[in-house]
Amino acid sequence: MANKLFQEARRFVNEAVNADTLSREEAIAKAKNALSSAYANTSTAEKLQLRDMQAELDSLT
Repeated sequence: MANKLFQEARRFVNEAVNADTLSREEAIAKAKNALSSAYANTSTAEKLQLRDMQAELDSLT
């Protein structure tokens, strides 16, 4: 069974990346929250992917 928190984090990061300028700040906040929730409940391999997603979010700000 796939990790739902991890999948949710990925979805929110994708939404933030694709958000228009007006809604990007809110989308980034949601994505960061989802990343934080997912991090505590993931495998080592997933943690590496979450770090990459975090870096992607950081590049948006």
